Amino acid sequence: MCPCTSQSDQEQLIESLEIFKIQGTDKRGRKILRIIGKLFPARILSCEVLKKYLEEKIFPELGEQPFSVVYLHSEVQRSENFPGISTLRSIYEDLPIAIKEHLEAVYFVHPGLQARLFLATFGRLLFSGGLYGKLKYVNRLEFLWEHMKRKEVEIPEFVYDHDEDLEYRPMMDYGLESDHPRVYRAPSMDSSVSMYSMRCIS
Repeated sequence: MCPCTSQSDQEQLIESLEIFKIQGTDKRGRKILRIIGKLFPARILSCEVLKKYLEEKIFPELGEQPFSVVYLHSEVQRSENFPGISTLRSIYEDLPIAIKEHLEAVYFVHPGLQARLFLATFGRLLFSGGLYGKLKYVNRLEFLWEHMKRKEVEIPEFVYDHDEDLEYRPMMDYGLESDHPRVYRAPSMDSSVSMYSMRCIS
């Protein structure tokens, strides 16, 4: 953390960026906690300030009702937005029991190859108590709408842009670049193959 960034400044930054926001309900009537990974200021935000913000601003608003998380991983760069393994573990271990019990699903939008490998390697170690089993990969926004009401959760424009890039260059899902520039649309995959792929990584 940058020593010139005070606790107050960090709290204001989290608030202004709207990294964490509770918005509407999903199709099962659960509250939605939206998290925007790209906006997470990992380099200047301390773990303690983050936990304090969640405890004071987010958890009380969630109450003691079932809820789901929509985590937007679009355009996240590990060197810029990743808080670190120790921070993730510390935050999870300090979650109130009620929050852990009422969290029913985490929709991980645009996971990418590195994120999948990381979670496959460390997921069960980091997230005990069944949380890892609640994780659902969502390759495209169209699959998110199977669980969410479009008007209930606000999606930033850059997420839609990233989704479009993935449609044009599907190998980006696996950390590979397509040989074709964006102006040329990649051949669409057979729907049965697409759904099979989703089942395999869910």
